[in-house]
Amino acid sequence: MELSDLKVFQAIAEESSISGAAKRLDYVQSNVTARLRKLEDELGVLLFHRSVKGLTITEKGLLFRKYANTILQLADESIRVLQDEDKPSGTLRIGVVETVTCGHFMNIIATFQKQYQQVTLRLETGNSEVLMEKIKNYELDAAFVTGDLSSSEFSLDYVQTDEIVLLSKEEKSIASLLQSRWAVSPKGCPFRRKLEQWYQDSKLELSEIIEISSLETLLSSVKEGITATILPKSVLTGSYEHLHVVPIPEVYRYIETGLISRKEKYVNHAYKAFATLVQERGLF
Repeated sequence: MELSDLKVFQAIAEESSISGAAKRLDYVQSNVTARLRKLEDELGVLLFHRSVKGLTITEKGLLFRKYANTILQLADESIRVLQDEDKPSGTLRIGVVETVTCGHFMNIIATFQKQYQQVTLRLETGNSEVLMEKIKNYELDAAFVTGDLSSSEFSLDYVQTDEIVLLSKEEKSIASLLQSRWAVSPKGCPFRRKLEQWYQDSKLELSEIIEISSLETLLSSVKEGITATILPKSVLTGSYEHLHVVPIPEVYRYIETGLISRKEKYVNHAYKAFATLVQERGLF
């Protein structure tokens, strides 16, 4: 098994097709097919189910993908360690929860790209649990996440405390708002957990909800008076800065947002420079 075989497998898994992987790698399609068959024969397992609709990764394929990602990341890291000349360069993959993008996050990105033009940035949004898992699997170098940041698995390179507020279109009492329809993000969202805990502690049933995966759509539903929600105060920017704000009970009011990365002896200069800029500028 060669590293190039793993790169072919990784490309097929990400593209879900032989042709897509061939195009991405600039390989002849028959070469990609042959490399996949060779890898499956060597491992003695089927990595993808074939059908007229394309390829679907198997359970064994999913397991192998985790190891392949780790091996390729470590191989890339070993090259960076040997070739790093104290100048930020290469690819930096950063995950980010959507609420972070409402501050001056994009100003930080713009400043970083202007200062370090040799670094290629890849940004990926998602909830905190998904982003943490991707850091563990070497799919991301670091991520901005919210919630419990006490895990010993990660290095905490920046942290700040955010105030969570109740948002609605117009002024209402908390008692009235607790009877509202709520906009919530999918399961795993720390703000949704805060709301659920609030209702549970108040011995109320949280039944009137609309689950919305996009922050923009969620805020729009509040702006139009369809729902209420709880989110960090930092989301009140642009067309949403005039939403009505109601403080929530102090026990649920604060949450931490942090920049986390894997605990490693070697940290590449691109990430060092990025983390330093975040520490200097702050997110909000």
